[in-house]
Amino acid sequence: MSDLYHLTASEVTNGIKEGSFRAEDYISQILQRIEKIDLKINSFINVYKERALKEAIALDKKIKQGLEVGRLAGVAVGIKDNICTKDMKTTCASKMLENYTPPYDATVVEKLRRSGAIIVGKLNLDEFAMGSTTQFSIYGPTRNPWDTAYVPGGSSGGSASSVAAFECAVSLGSDTGGSVRCPSSFCSVVGLKPTYGLVSRYGLISYANSLEQIGPIGKNVSDIVMTMNVIAGNDDKDHTTVDRKPEYFLEHKKNVNIGLVKELIQAADPAVAKCIYSAVDLFIESDYICEEISLKSAEYAVASYYTIAMAEASSNLARYDNIRYGYDSSPDGYEWNTYYAKVRGNFGEEVKRRILLGSYVLSSRYYGKYYLKAQKIRSLLEQELNSLYDKYDVLISPTMPILPFKFDEKIEDPLTLYKIDINTVVANLAGIPAISIPAGFNNGLPIGLQIMAKELQEQTLLNVAFEYENRANIKRSPQL
Repeated sequence: MSDLYHLTASEVTNGIKEGSFRAEDYISQILQRIEKIDLKINSFINVYKERALKEAIALDKKIKQGLEVGRLAGVAVGIKDNICTKDMKTTCASKMLENYTPPYDATVVEKLRRSGAIIVGKLNLDEFAMGSTTQFSIYGPTRNPWDTAYVPGGSSGGSASSVAAFECAVSLGSDTGGSVRCPSSFCSVVGLKPTYGLVSRYGLISYANSLEQIGPIGKNVSDIVMTMNVIAGNDDKDHTTVDRKPEYFLEHKKNVNIGLVKELIQAADPAVAKCIYSAVDLFIESDYICEEISLKSAEYAVASYYTIAMAEASSNLARYDNIRYGYDSSPDGYEWNTYYAKVRGNFGEEVKRRILLGSYVLSSRYYGKYYLKAQKIRSLLEQELNSLYDKYDVLISPTMPILPFKFDEKIEDPLTLYKIDINTVVANLAGIPAISIPAGFNNGLPIGLQIMAKELQEQTLLNVAFEYENRANIKRSPQL
């Protein structure tokens, strides 16, 4: 068969299990695709060609022998390079970890391997997952497959662009303030941020512990369901995980109440808002009730989010001192303060900015003025959302308030760049699930629809996303 790399995760697994094609042929095509395309978009930091082919051959042998294989058997998966992989480098796109190879797999990676998935490589990101463009990487920027002059979003830009460009069927990213959903919107793929604690964070290199969550990116909602059924569930190594093992499916639901968040669509570009209002029309055609609602706390969400995230980042990144973690650099001839300053100076500019701001808001003089106030706003946002979910099954908004933009277009002003996260940070502050699905295009640039549900209501979220995906029927295949 030709163009096997175009297949979805379910098509790959079913095809391999039924004997329509071999895993070796599929993985060979994926690797050829990466070799051909990745010079243009730079999704991958490292590709593990020999290892992937070896695993594919072993899987084919297993199937030939009539042995049982996992539910993601043969599926090519890319892993964001801040998620630990045994015997594969995990760099966080930073000089600090450029030669770090973990001695263990993250729980999600372990589960993927047991399911028969084949990890083809590690994916590019903003350094330590801090950014919304995937420009802040020591390995160079990732580019948008729809137009390489534009950013792919971030920080999981490599995770979204690789799926959009058919370099893998599914990828994993991490979402601290929209880092799965932002690039999914900009690259026209599907990305889910699960409920906080639904997916283990063991093996995820920490940025902001109370906000971040590992989530899948796929070509369609069905791929997200397949992946979540593998990676979700309790983990004894992560005590923040919920004590349940969910099993998701897809069905057409009726009598769904949808709230369109007024504050999050009013701030959007006109082209983006127009696309989302068209999505509302499709929901109404499905006999869903759709009303405009207000989320007053959204006005303070970005300020609250960045205060908390930067505070936690400054604490988490304190370990990178070249004694506990860091790259090889001899301390000979240095006294401690000079050596420590030299080592820490090797963080990228964006990471240094966030560490400094985080240290500032945690200082004794400003702790109550900023950090505690941010936590109070977080509580108010959670309360307001809970009251809305008493009436509405899901809330919707644009995923991103703007279209993808050209490289360096907004970098001159970091605050402007932070503000574009206004729609996505809400779900992280409240710990609720949110998904971005392709909603359309404007001048060839993708637009995403964000759907948010109450905590642990992923099934409702996925059903609504599935309904929209079927009705919108958006064709997605960048010309690379």
